[in-house]
Amino acid sequence: MSINVYITQTSAVLPNEAVTNDEIENVLGMVHGKPSRAKRIVLRQNGIKERYYVLDPKTGQPVFTNAQLTANAVKQLFTDKKDLNTIGCLACGTTLADQLAPNHAVMVHGELKNTHCEVNAASGICMSGIAALKYAWMAIKCGEHALAVSTGSETASVMLRAEKFSKAETHTPEELEQQPELAFEKDFLRWMLSDGAGAFLIENTPTQRSSQPVLHIDWIKMLSFANEMETCMYAGTEKNEKGELRSWTDFDKDELMERSILTISQDVRLLNENIVDVVLIKALKQIIKETNLNLDEIDFFLPHISSMYFYDRVAKALTDNGFHIPHEKWFTNLTMRGNTGSASIYIMLDELLKSGRVKSGNKILCFIPESGRFSSSFMLLTAV
Repeated sequence: MSINVYITQTSAVLPNEAVTNDEIENVLGMVHGKPSRAKRIVLRQNGIKERYYVLDPKTGQPVFTNAQLTANAVKQLFTDKKDLNTIGCLACGTTLADQLAPNHAVMVHGELKNTHCEVNAASGICMSGIAALKYAWMAIKCGEHALAVSTGSETASVMLRAEKFSKAETHTPEELEQQPELAFEKDFLRWMLSDGAGAFLIENTPTQRSSQPVLHIDWIKMLSFANEMETCMYAGTEKNEKGELRSWTDFDKDELMERSILTISQDVRLLNENIVDVVLIKALKQIIKETNLNLDEIDFFLPHISSMYFYDRVAKALTDNGFHIPHEKWFTNLTMRGNTGSASIYIMLDELLKSGRVKSGNKILCFIPESGRFSSSFMLLTAV
Protein backbone atom coordinates (compact mmCIF):
# COMPACT_ATOMS: atom_id res chain seq x y z
CA MET A 1 0.00 0.00 0.00
CA SER A 2 1.34 3.42 -0.96
CA ILE A 3 2.04 5.72 1.97
CA ASN A 4 0.96 9.35 1.67
CA VAL A 5 3.34 11.99 2.96
CA TYR A 6 2.38 15.42 4.27
CA ILE A 7 4.01 18.68 5.32
CA THR A 8 2.04 19.35 8.49
CA GLN A 9 3.94 22.34 9.86
CA THR A 10 6.48 24.87 8.59
CA SER A 11 8.75 27.42 10.23
CA ALA A 12 11.21 30.12 9.21
CA VAL A 13 13.87 31.97 11.17
CA LEU A 14 15.42 35.23 9.98
CA PRO A 15 18.22 36.40 12.29
CA ASN A 16 18.48 39.88 13.83
CA GLU A 17 16.83 42.90 12.22
CA ALA A 18 16.38 43.48 8.49
CA VAL A 19 19.37 45.10 6.79
CA THR A 20 18.52 47.70 4.14
CA ASN A 21 20.58 48.43 1.04
CA ASP A 22 22.14 51.50 2.66
CA GLU A 23 23.28 49.45 5.66
CA ILE A 24 24.94 46.47 3.97
CA GLU A 25 28.50 47.77 3.87
CA ASN A 26 28.20 48.95 7.46
CA VAL A 27 27.62 45.33 8.47
CA LEU A 28 29.80 43.44 5.97
CA GLY A 29 32.53 46.06 5.79
CA MET A 30 34.30 47.59 2.79
CA VAL A 31 36.85 45.56 0.85
CA HIS A 32 40.19 47.41 1.08
CA GLY A 33 38.30 50.12 2.99
CA LYS A 34 36.68 51.39 -0.22
CA PRO A 35 32.97 51.45 -1.16
CA SER A 36 31.99 48.91 -3.79
CA ARG A 37 31.73 50.22 -7.34
CA ALA A 38 29.35 47.41 -8.28
CA LYS A 39 26.96 47.52 -5.32
CA ARG A 40 24.51 50.06 -6.72
CA ILE A 41 24.28 48.31 -10.08
CA VAL A 42 23.92 44.83 -8.59
CA LEU A 43 21.23 45.93 -6.14
CA ARG A 44 19.31 47.65 -8.90
CA GLN A 45 19.40 44.46 -10.96
CA ASN A 46 18.56 41.99 -8.21
CA GLY A 47 15.72 44.11 -6.80
CA ILE A 48 16.44 43.12 -3.19
CA LYS A 49 15.46 45.79 -0.65
CA GLU A 50 16.10 43.99 2.64
CA ARG A 51 17.94 40.91 3.86
CA TYR A 52 19.03 39.32 7.16
CA TYR A 53 22.45 38.46 8.56
CA VAL A 54 23.59 36.46 11.59
CA LEU A 55 26.24 39.17 12.05
CA ASP A 56 25.94 41.65 14.88
CA PRO A 57 25.70 45.01 13.05
CA LYS A 58 27.96 46.66 15.65
CA THR A 59 30.74 44.08 15.92
CA GLY A 60 30.43 42.21 12.62
CA GLN A 61 30.64 38.92 14.53
CA PRO A 62 28.02 36.16 14.17
CA VAL A 63 25.48 35.80 16.97
CA PHE A 64 24.31 32.38 15.70
CA THR A 65 26.11 29.48 14.11
CA ASN A 66 24.48 27.74 11.16
CA ALA A 67 23.63 24.79 13.41
CA GLN A 68 22.07 27.03 16.07
CA LEU A 69 19.98 28.94 13.52
CA THR A 70 18.75 25.66 12.03
CA ALA A 71 17.93 24.19 15.44
CA ASN A 72 15.86 27.29 16.23
CA ALA A 73 13.81 26.67 13.08
CA VAL A 74 13.24 23.03 14.08
CA LYS A 75 12.15 24.01 17.59
CA GLN A 76 9.52 26.36 16.17
CA LEU A 77 7.76 23.38 14.57
CA PHE A 78 6.68 22.14 17.99
CA THR A 79 4.60 23.86 20.65
CA ASP A 80 5.96 21.46 23.28
CA LYS A 81 9.73 20.88 23.35
CA LYS A 82 9.10 17.31 24.50
CA ASP A 83 7.70 16.61 21.02
CA LEU A 84 11.22 16.99 19.64
CA ASN A 85 11.68 13.42 20.83
CA THR A 86 9.10 12.23 18.28
CA ILE A 87 11.46 13.04 15.41
CA GLY A 88 12.44 9.76 13.79
CA CYS A 89 14.53 11.28 11.02
CA LEU A 90 16.32 14.63 10.78
CA ALA A 91 17.57 15.70 7.34
CA CYS A 92 19.45 18.99 6.99
CA GLY A 93 20.71 20.82 3.91
CA THR A 94 23.04 23.81 3.69
CA THR A 95 25.66 25.25 1.38
CA LEU A 96 28.43 26.01 3.86
CA ALA A 97 28.27 24.32 7.25
CA ASP A 98 30.09 25.75 10.26
CA GLN A 99 32.84 23.17 9.78
CA LEU A 100 34.17 20.77 7.14
CA ALA A 101 33.46 17.82 9.43
CA PRO A 102 31.41 16.49 11.13
CA ASN A 103 28.37 17.07 8.97
CA HIS A 104 25.81 19.83 9.48
CA ALA A 105 22.93 17.54 10.47
CA VAL A 106 24.68 15.96 13.44
CA MET A 107 25.61 19.43 14.69
CA VAL A 108 21.94 20.45 14.49
CA HIS A 109 21.01 17.27 16.35
CA GLY A 110 23.55 18.21 18.99
CA GLU A 111 21.92 21.62 19.39
CA LEU A 112 18.45 20.11 19.67
CA LYS A 113 19.48 17.54 22.29
CA ASN A 114 16.45 15.43 21.45
CA THR A 115 16.48 11.65 21.64
CA HIS A 116 18.40 9.36 19.27
CA CYS A 117 17.17 9.56 15.69
CA GLU A 118 18.30 8.94 12.13
CA VAL A 119 20.29 11.92 10.86
CA ASN A 120 21.24 12.77 7.29
CA ALA A 121 23.06 15.77 5.80
CA ALA A 122 22.48 16.90 2.23
CA SER A 123 25.42 18.60 0.54
CA GLY A 124 25.07 21.09 -2.28
CA ILE A 125 24.12 24.72 -2.77
CA CYS A 126 20.54 25.92 -3.32
CA MET A 127 19.22 22.39 -3.85
CA SER A 128 20.65 20.97 -0.63
CA GLY A 129 17.46 22.04 1.17
CA ILE A 130 15.14 20.25 -1.26
CA ALA A 131 17.50 17.24 -1.22
CA ALA A 132 17.06 17.08 2.56
CA LEU A 133 13.29 17.31 2.11
CA LYS A 134 13.31 14.49 -0.44
CA TYR A 135 15.28 12.28 1.95
CA ALA A 136 12.74 12.93 4.71
CA TRP A 137 9.88 12.36 2.26
CA MET A 138 11.31 9.02 1.17
CA ALA A 139 11.99 8.00 4.78
CA ILE A 140 8.26 8.41 5.48
CA LYS A 141 7.07 7.00 2.17
CA CYS A 142 9.01 3.76 2.51
CA GLY A 143 7.56 3.21 5.98
CA GLU A 144 10.84 3.64 7.84
CA HIS A 145 9.54 6.53 9.95
CA ALA A 146 6.21 8.12 10.84
CA LEU A 147 7.57 11.62 11.53
CA ALA A 148 10.58 13.43 10.09
CA VAL A 149 11.98 16.93 9.91
CA SER A 150 13.86 18.51 7.02
CA THR A 151 15.69 21.84 7.00
CA GLY A 152 17.43 24.31 4.75
CA SER A 153 19.71 26.99 6.17
CA GLU A 154 22.37 29.52 5.23
CA THR A 155 24.75 31.82 7.09
CA ALA A 156 26.51 33.16 4.02
CA SER A 157 27.26 36.51 5.65
CA VAL A 158 30.13 35.06 7.68
CA MET A 159 31.96 34.48 4.38
CA LEU A 160 30.88 37.83 2.89
CA ARG A 161 32.71 39.99 5.42
CA ALA A 162 35.29 42.32 3.91
CA GLU A 163 38.27 40.57 5.49
CA LYS A 164 37.46 37.44 3.47
CA PHE A 165 38.15 39.25 0.19
CA SER A 166 41.58 40.24 -1.01
CA LYS A 167 41.07 41.08 -4.67
CA ALA A 168 39.77 44.43 -5.84
CA GLU A 169 36.98 44.55 -8.41
CA THR A 170 38.19 44.08 -11.97
CA HIS A 171 35.37 45.76 -13.89
CA THR A 172 34.83 49.46 -14.49
CA PRO A 173 31.47 51.13 -13.71
CA GLU A 174 30.95 51.59 -17.48
CA GLU A 175 31.40 47.86 -18.10
CA LEU A 176 29.01 47.03 -15.29
CA GLU A 177 26.37 49.39 -16.67
CA GLN A 178 26.56 47.76 -20.11
CA GLN A 179 26.83 44.20 -18.83
CA PRO A 180 25.47 44.04 -15.28
CA GLU A 181 25.98 40.28 -15.21
CA LEU A 182 29.74 40.90 -15.02
CA ALA A 183 29.20 41.94 -11.42
CA PHE A 184 27.60 38.55 -10.69
CA GLU A 185 30.93 37.27 -9.45
CA LYS A 186 32.27 37.59 -5.92
CA ASP A 187 31.03 41.14 -5.50
CA PHE A 188 27.58 40.25 -6.82
CA LEU A 189 27.24 37.58 -4.17
CA ARG A 190 28.06 40.07 -1.40
CA TRP A 191 24.96 42.12 -2.26
CA MET A 192 22.61 39.21 -2.87
CA LEU A 193 23.18 36.29 -0.49
CA SER A 194 21.29 36.35 2.80
CA ASP A 195 20.98 34.32 5.98
CA GLY A 196 18.01 32.34 7.21
CA ALA A 197 16.73 28.90 8.11
CA GLY A 198 13.52 26.99 7.59
CA ALA A 199 12.13 23.64 8.64
CA PHE A 200 9.30 21.32 7.59
CA LEU A 201 7.53 18.74 9.73
CA ILE A 202 6.87 15.67 7.57
CA GLU A 203 4.30 13.01 8.61
CA ASN A 204 2.40 10.02 7.23
CA THR A 205 -0.94 11.46 8.38
CA PRO A 206 -2.46 14.90 7.61
CA THR A 207 -2.32 16.06 11.22
CA GLN A 208 -3.62 19.61 11.61
CA ARG A 209 -1.04 21.16 13.95
CA SER A 210 -1.97 24.82 13.44
CA SER A 211 -4.27 27.06 11.42
CA GLN A 212 -2.08 26.79 8.32
CA PRO A 213 -2.98 24.24 5.62
CA VAL A 214 -1.52 20.75 5.52
CA LEU A 215 0.22 19.92 2.24
CA HIS A 216 0.33 16.54 0.53
CA ILE A 217 3.65 16.00 -1.25
CA ASP A 218 2.57 14.73 -4.67
CA TRP A 219 6.12 14.33 -5.98
CA ILE A 220 9.65 15.71 -5.85
CA LYS A 221 11.89 15.53 -8.92
CA MET A 222 15.60 16.36 -9.06
CA LEU A 223 17.87 16.41 -12.11
CA SER A 224 21.60 17.04 -12.55
CA PHE A 225 23.14 18.25 -15.80
CA ALA A 226 26.72 17.90 -14.57
CA ASN A 227 27.31 15.24 -17.23
CA GLU A 228 27.20 17.96 -19.88
CA MET A 229 27.89 21.22 -18.01
CA GLU A 230 31.01 22.52 -16.29
CA THR A 231 31.09 24.04 -12.81
CA CYS A 232 29.42 27.44 -12.47
CA MET A 233 29.20 28.32 -8.76
CA TYR A 234 31.82 27.15 -6.31
CA ALA A 235 33.65 27.66 -3.01
CA GLY A 236 36.90 26.27 -1.67
CA THR A 237 38.33 25.86 -5.13
CA GLU A 238 39.68 27.81 -8.11
CA LYS A 239 38.51 27.40 -11.68
CA ASN A 240 40.90 27.70 -14.63
CA GLU A 241 40.21 28.68 -18.24
CA LYS A 242 39.55 25.05 -19.18
CA GLY A 243 36.78 24.81 -16.60
CA GLU A 244 38.85 22.55 -14.36
CA LEU A 245 38.85 22.98 -10.58
CA ARG A 246 41.83 23.07 -8.26
CA SER A 247 40.95 22.06 -4.70
CA TRP A 248 41.60 24.29 -1.69
CA THR A 249 43.79 21.48 -0.35
CA ASP A 250 46.34 22.22 -3.09
CA PHE A 251 46.93 25.81 -1.91
CA ASP A 252 49.16 26.92 0.92
CA LYS A 253 47.74 29.08 3.71
CA ASP A 254 48.92 32.36 2.17
CA GLU A 255 47.44 31.53 -1.24
CA LEU A 256 44.09 30.68 0.34
CA MET A 257 43.75 34.29 1.47
CA GLU A 258 45.59 36.05 -1.36
CA ARG A 259 43.43 34.37 -4.00
CA SER A 260 40.19 34.39 -1.96
CA ILE A 261 39.88 30.64 -2.47
CA LEU A 262 37.43 30.12 0.38
CA THR A 263 34.90 32.69 -0.80
CA ILE A 264 31.93 31.81 -3.00
CA SER A 265 32.43 32.54 -6.69
CA GLN A 266 30.32 32.43 -9.84
CA ASP A 267 31.20 31.90 -13.50
CA VAL A 268 28.92 34.69 -14.63
CA ARG A 269 28.97 34.16 -18.37
CA LEU A 270 28.26 30.46 -18.01
CA LEU A 271 25.37 31.25 -15.68
CA ASN A 272 23.87 33.89 -17.93
CA GLU A 273 24.04 31.71 -21.03
CA ASN A 274 22.62 28.50 -19.57
CA ILE A 275 20.65 28.90 -16.35
CA VAL A 276 17.22 29.40 -17.94
CA ASP A 277 17.55 27.08 -20.93
CA VAL A 278 19.09 24.19 -18.99
CA VAL A 279 17.75 24.09 -15.43
CA LEU A 280 14.32 25.50 -16.25
CA ILE A 281 13.21 24.57 -19.75
CA LYS A 282 15.23 21.43 -20.37
CA ALA A 283 14.42 20.08 -16.93
CA LEU A 284 10.75 21.04 -17.08
CA LYS A 285 10.20 19.24 -20.39
CA GLN A 286 11.57 16.01 -18.93
CA ILE A 287 9.57 16.36 -15.71
CA ILE A 288 6.32 17.01 -17.60
CA LYS A 289 6.83 13.71 -19.42
CA GLU A 290 7.52 11.86 -16.17
CA THR A 291 4.67 13.34 -14.09
CA ASN A 292 2.02 14.46 -16.60
CA LEU A 293 2.11 17.86 -14.90
CA ASN A 294 -1.03 19.79 -15.83
CA LEU A 295 -0.48 23.51 -16.25
CA ASP A 296 -4.16 24.33 -15.67
CA GLU A 297 -4.10 22.75 -12.19
CA ILE A 298 -1.38 25.02 -10.82
CA ASP A 299 -2.70 27.60 -8.35
CA PHE A 300 0.64 28.89 -7.03
CA PHE A 301 4.11 28.94 -8.55
CA LEU A 302 7.04 29.36 -6.13
CA PRO A 303 10.29 29.87 -8.06
CA HIS A 304 13.59 30.17 -6.25
CA ILE A 305 15.31 32.84 -8.31
CA SER A 306 18.66 34.26 -7.27
CA SER A 307 17.80 37.74 -8.48
CA MET A 308 14.86 39.68 -9.93
CA TYR A 309 17.22 40.07 -12.89
CA PHE A 310 16.02 36.59 -13.90
CA TYR A 311 12.33 37.02 -13.06
CA ASP A 312 11.17 38.22 -16.49
CA ARG A 313 13.54 35.84 -18.26
CA VAL A 314 12.01 32.88 -16.44
CA ALA A 315 8.48 34.12 -17.19
CA LYS A 316 9.24 34.64 -20.87
CA ALA A 317 10.94 31.26 -21.21
CA LEU A 318 7.94 29.49 -19.69
CA THR A 319 5.53 31.32 -22.00
CA ASP A 320 7.68 30.74 -25.09
CA ASN A 321 7.67 27.03 -24.34
CA GLY A 322 3.93 26.71 -23.91
CA PHE A 323 3.90 26.76 -20.12
CA HIS A 324 2.57 30.22 -19.33
CA ILE A 325 1.87 30.81 -15.64
CA PRO A 326 0.03 34.11 -14.99
CA HIS A 327 1.98 36.44 -12.72
CA GLU A 328 -0.84 36.52 -10.19
CA LYS A 329 -0.07 32.87 -9.46
CA TRP A 330 3.60 33.57 -8.73
CA PHE A 331 4.83 33.96 -5.16
CA THR A 332 8.29 35.15 -4.19
CA ASN A 333 9.62 37.07 -1.21
CA LEU A 334 13.09 37.61 -2.65
CA THR A 335 12.95 41.40 -2.48
CA MET A 336 12.31 41.45 1.29
CA ARG A 337 14.13 38.28 2.38
CA GLY A 338 17.04 38.16 -0.03
CA ASN A 339 18.45 35.01 -1.57
CA THR A 340 18.62 32.51 1.28
CA GLY A 341 19.83 29.66 -0.93
CA SER A 342 18.85 26.24 0.39
CA ALA A 343 16.47 27.86 2.91
CA SER A 344 14.63 29.85 0.25
CA ILE A 345 11.87 27.35 -0.55
CA TYR A 346 11.28 26.80 3.18
CA ILE A 347 10.99 30.53 3.88
CA MET A 348 8.80 31.14 0.83
CA LEU A 349 6.41 28.31 1.53
CA ASP A 350 6.14 29.21 5.22
CA GLU A 351 5.19 32.79 4.36
CA LEU A 352 2.66 31.72 1.74
CA LEU A 353 0.96 29.23 4.07
CA LYS A 354 0.75 31.75 6.90
CA SER A 355 -0.74 34.37 4.55
CA GLY A 356 -4.08 32.58 4.47
CA ARG A 357 -4.17 32.54 0.68
CA VAL A 358 -3.86 28.77 0.25
CA LYS A 359 -7.16 26.88 0.25
CA SER A 360 -7.98 23.18 0.30
CA GLY A 361 -7.38 21.62 -3.09
CA ASN A 362 -4.90 24.26 -4.26
CA LYS A 363 -1.83 22.93 -6.04
CA ILE A 364 1.58 24.53 -5.51
CA LEU A 365 4.43 24.05 -7.98
CA CYS A 366 7.87 24.78 -6.55
CA PHE A 367 10.97 25.31 -8.68
CA ILE A 368 14.43 25.21 -7.11
CA PRO A 369 17.42 25.46 -9.47
CA GLU A 370 21.10 25.35 -8.63
CA SER A 371 23.95 26.76 -10.68
CA GLY A 372 26.69 24.79 -8.90
CA ARG A 373 27.06 22.46 -11.86
CA PHE A 374 23.57 23.04 -13.17
CA SER A 375 20.90 21.05 -11.36
CA SER A 376 17.15 21.46 -11.15
CA SER A 377 14.31 20.39 -8.90
CA PHE A 378 10.54 20.69 -9.07
CA MET A 379 8.00 19.77 -6.40
CA LEU A 380 4.21 19.57 -6.57
CA LEU A 381 2.14 20.00 -3.40
CA THR A 382 -1.62 19.82 -2.80
CA ALA A 383 -3.34 21.56 0.10
CA VAL A 384 -5.65 19.16 2.01
